Amino acid sequence: MKVFITGADGFIGSHLTETLVRLNYDVKCLSFYNSFNTWGWLDDCSEDVKKNFEVITGDIRDSELIRNAIKKTDIVFNLAALIGIPYSYKAAKSYVDTNINGLLNVLYAAKEYNVKQIIHTSTSEVYGTPKFIPITEEHPVVGQSPYSASKIGADQIAISFHKSFNLPITILRPFNTYGPRQSNRAVIPTIITQILKNKNLNLGSTFPTRDFTYVEDTVNAMALSINNKKSIGETINIGSNFEISIKNIVGLVGKITSKKTKIKKDTSRVRPKKSEVLRLLASNTKAKRILKWKPKYGGLKGFEKGLEKTISWFRSEKNLKKYKSSIYNY
Repeated sequence: MKVFITGADGFIGSHLTETLVRLNYDVKCLSFYNSFNTWGWLDDCSEDVKKNFEVITGDIRDSELIRNAIKKTDIVFNLAALIGIPYSYKAAKSYVDTNINGLLNVLYAAKEYNVKQIIHTSTSEVYGTPKFIPITEEHPVVGQSPYSASKIGADQIAISFHKSFNLPITILRPFNTYGPRQSNRAVIPTIITQILKNKNLNLGSTFPTRDFTYVEDTVNAMALSINNKKSIGETINIGSNFEISIKNIVGLVGKITSKKTKIKKDTSRVRPKKSEVLRLLASNTKAKRILKWKPKYGGLKGFEKGLEKTISWFRSEKNLKKYKSSIYNY
Protein backbone atom coordinates (compact mmCIF):
# COMPACT_ATOMS: atom_id res chain seq x y z
CA MET A 1 0.00 0.00 0.00
CA LYS A 2 1.13 3.52 -0.77
CA VAL A 3 1.36 5.73 2.32
CA PHE A 4 1.97 9.49 2.34
CA ILE A 5 3.19 11.11 5.58
CA THR A 6 3.09 14.87 6.09
CA GLY A 7 5.44 16.08 8.82
CA ALA A 8 7.61 13.01 8.20
CA ASP A 9 10.75 15.03 8.94
CA GLY A 10 9.68 15.67 12.52
CA PHE A 11 10.04 13.76 15.77
CA ILE A 12 7.05 11.39 15.56
CA GLY A 13 6.97 11.47 11.76
CA SER A 14 10.50 10.12 11.35
CA HIS A 15 9.79 7.26 13.77
CA LEU A 16 6.56 6.49 11.93
CA THR A 17 8.46 6.45 8.62
CA GLU A 18 10.92 3.88 9.99
CA THR A 19 8.13 1.69 11.34
CA LEU A 20 6.06 1.69 8.14
CA VAL A 21 9.07 1.01 5.91
CA ARG A 22 9.91 -2.01 8.08
CA LEU A 23 6.30 -3.15 7.69
CA ASN A 24 6.84 -3.05 3.91
CA TYR A 25 4.61 -0.11 3.09
CA ASP A 26 5.48 2.04 0.08
CA VAL A 27 6.23 5.28 1.95
CA LYS A 28 6.36 8.81 0.56
CA CYS A 29 7.37 11.61 2.95
CA LEU A 30 6.74 15.34 2.96
CA SER A 31 9.69 17.27 4.34
CA PHE A 32 9.38 21.01 4.92
CA TYR A 33 11.31 22.79 2.16
CA ASN A 34 14.52 24.58 3.17
CA SER A 35 17.55 25.91 1.31
CA PHE A 36 19.95 23.66 3.27
CA ASN A 37 18.67 20.55 1.48
CA THR A 38 18.06 18.75 4.77
CA TRP A 39 15.19 16.36 5.52
CA GLY A 40 15.00 17.00 9.23
CA TRP A 41 15.12 13.84 11.35
CA LEU A 42 14.70 11.70 8.23
CA ASP A 43 18.43 12.31 7.74
CA ASP A 44 19.00 10.37 10.98
CA CYS A 45 16.86 7.34 10.17
CA SER A 46 18.36 3.90 10.73
CA GLU A 47 20.57 2.52 7.98
CA ASP A 48 18.14 -0.31 7.19
CA VAL A 49 15.48 2.28 6.39
CA LYS A 50 17.44 4.90 4.43
CA LYS A 51 16.89 4.90 0.65
CA ASN A 52 13.71 2.86 1.15
CA PHE A 53 11.33 5.80 1.20
CA GLU A 54 10.61 8.68 -1.17
CA VAL A 55 10.97 12.29 -0.04
CA ILE A 56 9.35 15.35 -1.53
CA THR A 57 10.13 18.78 -0.14
CA GLY A 58 7.44 21.39 0.14
CA ASP A 59 4.87 23.00 2.39
CA ILE A 60 1.53 21.64 3.55
CA ARG A 61 0.09 25.12 2.97
CA ASP A 62 0.67 24.73 -0.78
CA SER A 63 -2.56 23.18 -2.06
CA GLU A 64 -1.27 22.23 -5.53
CA LEU A 65 1.83 20.53 -4.14
CA ILE A 66 -0.30 18.53 -1.68
CA ARG A 67 -2.77 17.63 -4.41
CA ASN A 68 0.00 16.20 -6.60
CA ALA A 69 1.61 14.36 -3.68
CA ILE A 70 -1.60 12.62 -2.65
CA LYS A 71 -2.51 11.41 -6.14
CA LYS A 72 -2.31 7.60 -6.34
CA THR A 73 -2.01 7.31 -2.54
CA ASP A 74 -3.91 4.79 -0.41
CA ILE A 75 -3.29 6.08 3.13
CA VAL A 76 -2.45 9.61 4.30
CA PHE A 77 -0.99 10.35 7.73
CA ASN A 78 -1.22 14.04 8.62
CA LEU A 79 1.43 14.98 11.17
CA ALA A 80 2.52 18.33 9.70
CA ALA A 81 1.86 21.04 12.29
CA LEU A 82 3.31 23.90 14.25
CA ILE A 83 3.52 22.42 17.73
CA GLY A 84 5.25 24.79 20.17
CA ILE A 85 2.71 26.21 22.62
CA PRO A 86 4.80 29.25 23.69
CA TYR A 87 5.44 30.23 20.07
CA SER A 88 1.70 30.15 19.39
CA TYR A 89 1.33 33.15 21.72
CA LYS A 90 3.60 35.07 19.36
CA ALA A 91 2.48 33.77 15.96
CA ALA A 92 -1.13 32.59 16.19
CA LYS A 93 -1.87 33.18 12.50
CA SER A 94 0.93 30.83 11.47
CA TYR A 95 -0.74 28.09 13.52
CA VAL A 96 -4.08 28.62 11.79
CA ASP A 97 -2.40 28.65 8.36
CA THR A 98 -0.47 25.43 8.97
CA ASN A 99 -2.63 23.39 11.33
CA ILE A 100 -6.06 24.19 9.90
CA ASN A 101 -5.57 25.36 6.32
CA GLY A 102 -2.80 22.82 5.76
CA LEU A 103 -5.10 19.99 6.80
CA LEU A 104 -7.83 21.44 4.58
CA ASN A 105 -5.48 21.01 1.60
CA VAL A 106 -5.00 17.36 2.55
CA LEU A 107 -8.74 16.77 2.90
CA TYR A 108 -9.63 18.32 -0.47
CA ALA A 109 -6.96 16.25 -2.22
CA ALA A 110 -7.98 13.06 -0.41
CA LYS A 111 -11.59 13.67 -1.41
CA GLU A 112 -10.64 14.26 -5.05
CA TYR A 113 -8.53 11.10 -5.35
CA ASN A 114 -10.68 8.79 -3.18
CA VAL A 115 -7.98 8.06 -0.63
CA LYS A 116 -8.80 4.94 1.40
CA GLN A 117 -8.05 6.51 4.79
CA ILE A 118 -6.80 9.77 6.29
CA ILE A 119 -5.24 9.40 9.73
CA HIS A 120 -5.04 12.82 11.35
CA THR A 121 -2.91 13.56 14.41
CA SER A 122 -4.58 15.59 17.13
CA THR A 123 -3.22 16.40 20.61
CA SER A 124 -4.29 16.02 24.24
CA GLU A 125 -3.87 19.79 24.63
CA VAL A 126 -7.34 20.21 23.08
CA TYR A 127 -8.89 19.07 26.37
CA GLY A 128 -7.42 21.88 28.44
CA THR A 129 -7.41 21.47 32.22
CA PRO A 130 -9.69 18.44 32.69
CA LYS A 131 -13.15 18.47 34.18
CA PHE A 132 -12.84 14.76 34.96
CA ILE A 133 -10.09 12.13 35.11
CA PRO A 134 -9.16 9.97 33.28
CA ILE A 135 -9.94 11.95 30.14
CA THR A 136 -12.14 10.11 27.67
CA GLU A 137 -12.74 11.13 24.06
CA GLU A 138 -16.11 12.57 25.15
CA HIS A 139 -14.41 15.19 27.33
CA PRO A 140 -15.20 18.78 26.23
CA VAL A 141 -12.48 20.61 24.31
CA VAL A 142 -11.29 24.13 25.10
CA GLY A 143 -8.63 26.27 23.46
CA GLN A 144 -6.41 27.38 26.33
CA SER A 145 -3.67 28.42 23.90
CA PRO A 146 -3.67 29.46 20.23
CA TYR A 147 -1.95 26.14 19.53
CA SER A 148 -4.69 24.07 21.12
CA ALA A 149 -7.37 26.21 19.45
CA SER A 150 -5.79 25.57 16.04
CA LYS A 151 -5.74 21.82 16.71
CA ILE A 152 -9.38 21.89 17.82
CA GLY A 153 -10.20 23.67 14.56
CA ALA A 154 -8.28 21.08 12.57
CA ASP A 155 -10.05 18.21 14.32
CA GLN A 156 -13.43 19.76 13.64
CA ILE A 157 -12.63 20.32 9.95
CA ALA A 158 -11.64 16.65 9.70
CA ILE A 159 -14.85 15.52 11.41
CA SER A 160 -16.92 17.78 9.16
CA PHE A 161 -15.42 16.20 6.01
CA HIS A 162 -16.25 12.76 7.34
CA LYS A 163 -19.84 13.71 8.11
CA SER A 164 -20.37 15.86 5.01
CA PHE A 165 -18.56 13.82 2.35
CA ASN A 166 -18.15 10.41 4.00
CA LEU A 167 -14.39 10.86 3.86
CA PRO A 168 -12.72 7.93 5.69
CA ILE A 169 -11.04 9.78 8.55
CA THR A 170 -9.47 8.52 11.77
CA ILE A 171 -8.36 11.03 14.40
CA LEU A 172 -5.63 9.87 16.77
CA ARG A 173 -5.09 12.02 19.85
CA PRO A 174 -1.65 11.35 21.38
CA PHE A 175 -0.94 12.49 24.90
CA ASN A 176 2.55 13.85 25.55
CA THR A 177 4.83 11.73 23.37
CA TYR A 178 8.53 11.63 24.30
CA GLY A 179 11.66 9.86 23.10
CA PRO A 180 14.75 10.21 20.89
CA ARG A 181 14.76 13.12 18.39
CA GLN A 182 12.21 15.23 20.23
CA SER A 183 12.87 18.96 20.06
CA ASN A 184 13.81 21.16 22.99
CA ARG A 185 10.42 22.85 22.81
CA ALA A 186 9.20 19.82 24.82
CA VAL A 187 9.89 19.57 28.53
CA ILE A 188 11.67 16.18 28.72
CA PRO A 189 14.41 17.08 26.19
CA THR A 190 14.70 20.47 27.91
CA ILE A 191 15.38 18.76 31.24
CA ILE A 192 17.72 16.12 29.82
CA THR A 193 19.87 18.42 27.68
CA GLN A 194 20.33 21.01 30.44
CA ILE A 195 21.33 18.34 32.94
CA LEU A 196 23.69 16.52 30.54
CA LYS A 197 25.38 19.78 29.58
CA ASN A 198 25.68 20.77 33.27
CA LYS A 199 23.62 23.89 32.68
CA ASN A 200 21.38 25.59 35.20
CA LEU A 201 18.06 23.77 35.14
CA ASN A 202 15.75 26.58 34.03
CA LEU A 203 12.12 25.55 33.90
CA GLY A 204 8.65 27.06 34.01
CA SER A 205 5.88 25.52 36.10
CA THR A 206 6.85 22.15 37.57
CA PHE A 207 3.61 21.19 39.36
CA PRO A 208 1.47 20.23 36.30
CA THR A 209 1.17 16.52 35.55
CA ARG A 210 1.20 14.91 32.13
CA ASP A 211 0.50 11.49 30.63
CA PHE A 212 3.79 10.78 28.84
CA THR A 213 3.75 8.15 26.08
CA TYR A 214 6.97 6.73 24.63
CA VAL A 215 7.26 7.36 20.90
CA GLU A 216 7.41 3.65 20.06
CA ASP A 217 3.98 3.20 21.64
CA THR A 218 2.53 6.22 19.81
CA VAL A 219 3.82 5.03 16.45
CA ASN A 220 2.60 1.47 17.02
CA ALA A 221 -0.91 2.83 17.60
CA MET A 222 -0.66 4.74 14.34
CA ALA A 223 0.39 1.63 12.44
CA LEU A 224 -2.50 -0.35 13.97
CA SER A 225 -4.97 2.25 12.74
CA ILE A 226 -4.19 1.54 9.05
CA ASN A 227 -7.15 -0.14 7.35
CA ASN A 228 -8.91 -0.41 10.72
CA LYS A 229 -12.53 0.06 9.65
CA LYS A 230 -13.75 0.45 13.23
CA SER A 231 -11.55 3.53 13.61
CA ILE A 232 -13.17 5.43 10.71
CA GLY A 233 -15.07 8.46 11.97
CA GLU A 234 -13.62 8.02 15.46
CA THR A 235 -11.36 10.08 17.70
CA ILE A 236 -9.05 7.87 19.76
CA ASN A 237 -6.81 8.79 22.69
CA ILE A 238 -3.27 7.43 22.62
CA GLY A 239 -1.99 7.64 26.18
CA SER A 240 -0.33 5.48 28.80
CA ASN A 241 -2.96 6.07 31.54
CA PHE A 242 -0.13 7.15 33.89
CA GLU A 243 0.62 10.71 35.02
CA ILE A 244 3.69 12.29 36.56
CA SER A 245 4.63 15.86 37.48
CA ILE A 246 7.42 17.80 35.80
CA LYS A 247 9.16 18.08 39.17
CA ASN A 248 9.20 14.30 39.61
CA ILE A 249 10.61 13.87 36.09
CA VAL A 250 13.52 16.09 37.09
CA GLY A 251 14.18 13.75 40.02
CA LEU A 252 14.11 10.68 37.77
CA VAL A 253 16.46 12.21 35.20
CA GLY A 254 18.85 13.21 37.99
CA LYS A 255 18.74 9.68 39.34
CA ILE A 256 19.37 8.03 35.94
CA THR A 257 22.19 10.42 35.02
CA SER A 258 23.68 10.46 38.55
CA LYS A 259 23.70 14.25 38.46
CA LYS A 260 22.52 16.56 41.21
CA THR A 261 19.87 18.97 40.01
CA LYS A 262 18.47 22.22 41.33
CA ILE A 263 15.55 23.85 39.59
CA LYS A 264 15.59 27.56 38.85
CA LYS A 265 12.21 29.01 37.91
CA ASP A 266 12.35 30.99 34.69
CA THR A 267 9.31 33.26 34.51
CA SER A 268 9.67 33.59 30.72
CA ARG A 269 8.86 29.87 30.47
CA VAL A 270 5.70 30.07 32.58
CA ARG A 271 2.45 29.99 30.63
CA PRO A 272 -0.19 32.66 31.29
CA LYS A 273 -2.23 31.53 34.31
CA LYS A 274 -5.45 30.77 32.43
CA SER A 275 -3.54 29.09 29.61
CA GLU A 276 -1.72 26.47 31.70
CA VAL A 277 -3.16 22.96 31.49
CA LEU A 278 -2.85 21.68 35.04
CA ARG A 279 -3.26 17.97 34.50
CA LEU A 280 -3.52 15.39 31.70
CA LEU A 281 -4.31 11.71 32.17
CA ALA A 282 -5.67 9.60 29.33
CA SER A 283 -8.33 6.97 29.27
CA ASN A 284 -6.98 4.54 26.67
CA THR A 285 -9.92 2.14 26.83
CA LYS A 286 -11.07 3.05 23.33
CA ALA A 287 -7.61 2.49 21.83
CA LYS A 288 -7.45 -0.92 23.47
CA ARG A 289 -10.90 -1.82 22.17
CA ILE A 290 -10.68 -0.52 18.59
CA LEU A 291 -6.97 -0.70 17.80
CA LYS A 292 -6.13 -3.65 20.06
CA TRP A 293 -3.33 -1.43 21.34
CA LYS A 294 -1.75 -1.11 24.75
CA PRO A 295 1.40 0.72 25.80
CA LYS A 296 4.58 -1.31 26.22
CA TYR A 297 5.98 1.52 28.35
CA GLY A 298 3.03 1.94 30.72
CA GLY A 299 3.08 2.80 34.42
CA LEU A 300 6.01 4.15 36.39
CA LYS A 301 8.33 1.27 35.47
CA GLY A 302 7.49 1.65 31.78
CA PHE A 303 8.02 5.39 31.95
CA GLU A 304 11.42 4.92 33.61
CA LYS A 305 12.39 2.42 30.89
CA GLY A 306 11.39 4.87 28.14
CA LEU A 307 13.19 7.69 29.94
CA GLU A 308 16.38 5.59 30.17
CA LYS A 309 16.26 4.89 26.41
CA THR A 310 15.67 8.58 25.72
CA ILE A 311 18.56 9.69 27.95
CA SER A 312 20.82 7.08 26.34
CA TRP A 313 20.10 8.59 22.92
CA PHE A 314 20.79 12.11 24.18
CA ARG A 315 24.08 11.01 25.79
CA SER A 316 25.53 10.47 22.31
CA GLU A 317 27.72 13.48 21.54
CA LYS A 318 26.53 13.42 17.93
CA ASN A 319 22.94 13.86 19.09
CA LEU A 320 23.48 16.16 22.06
CA LYS A 321 25.44 18.74 20.06
CA LYS A 322 22.36 19.40 17.93
CA TYR A 323 20.58 20.90 20.94
CA LYS A 324 21.08 24.47 22.15
CA SER A 325 20.12 23.87 25.75
CA SER A 326 21.10 27.37 26.87
CA ILE A 327 18.49 28.96 24.59
CA TYR A 328 14.79 28.91 25.46
CA ASN A 329 13.11 27.28 22.48
CA TYR A 330 9.69 28.85 21.98
